Amino acid sequence: MAHSHGHHGGAEGAPQIDTRERGAPQNGEPQLMDRRLFMQLLVFQVPTGTSIAANQEALIAALREADIPAVVYADANDPRGVALLTFSEDPALFVDSVRPLFEAEPMRDWTLRPELTMIGRTYSSGYERDLAFWLLDRPRQTVLNEKWNWAVWYPLRRTGAFEQLEPKEKGGILREHATIGRAYGDQDLAHDVRLACHGLDTNDNEFLIGLIGAELHPLSHVVQSMRGTVQTSQYIQQMGPFFVGRAIGRNPGPQK
Repeated sequence: MAHSHGHHGGAEGAPQIDTRERGAPQNGEPQLMDRRLFMQLLVFQVPTGTSIAANQEALIAALREADIPAVVYADANDPRGVALLTFSEDPALFVDSVRPLFEAEPMRDWTLRPELTMIGRTYSSGYERDLAFWLLDRPRQTVLNEKWNWAVWYPLRRTGAFEQLEPKEKGGILREHATIGRAYGDQDLAHDVRLACHGLDTNDNEFLIGLIGAELHPLSHVVQSMRGTVQTSQYIQQMGPFFVGRAIGRNPGPQK
């Protein structure tokens, strides 16, 4: 399942770098995969004096025409704001397929809000029972679910002190967070997409979170609940900016 280029032998004495994702062992064998999903959020303002509805429809039609996997959101905090979430295992999609959309009418007249651009990649923690589902299918299914139209997306950065903790202490802190998140998911209140963005984010954030659900209030509620955790109260250096949107169009993209 893993591509050979995930594992690189170093020179004598140099560390062996293994960039593959790993999940929980299955039948005593480690799950290893050199695949992951990249996701990017771009947020725009539609020019004044033009129809917002017509602009949105043009983007949705262009995405279907190019068969780009995507979700289009109406920006809840900007009456002229429209956001585009695209995703692929190959990040070249953002450069080769998404960029050309904005050379055409009417999208070429839109104004990007670069402070809200977010890009990240799915990652594993080493405990996933079904690694491929976690890395590739679950995030896709979450954002494409027609019943879950509300979304809150935001980046965050942990303090350096968190990275200095012993693995066991780190694990406990992260588990507290995960347990709360799972409870919201189990009750169909909020579903999360968690992405790593080390070295990809303009502002040196490390993670991106997407909270997705049928109603907006539980998405705000989960952020509020997390404030009391050890991780958020002690080890988060910065969170946000927050993008809040409601899905108005989707394209699942090429069917596997």
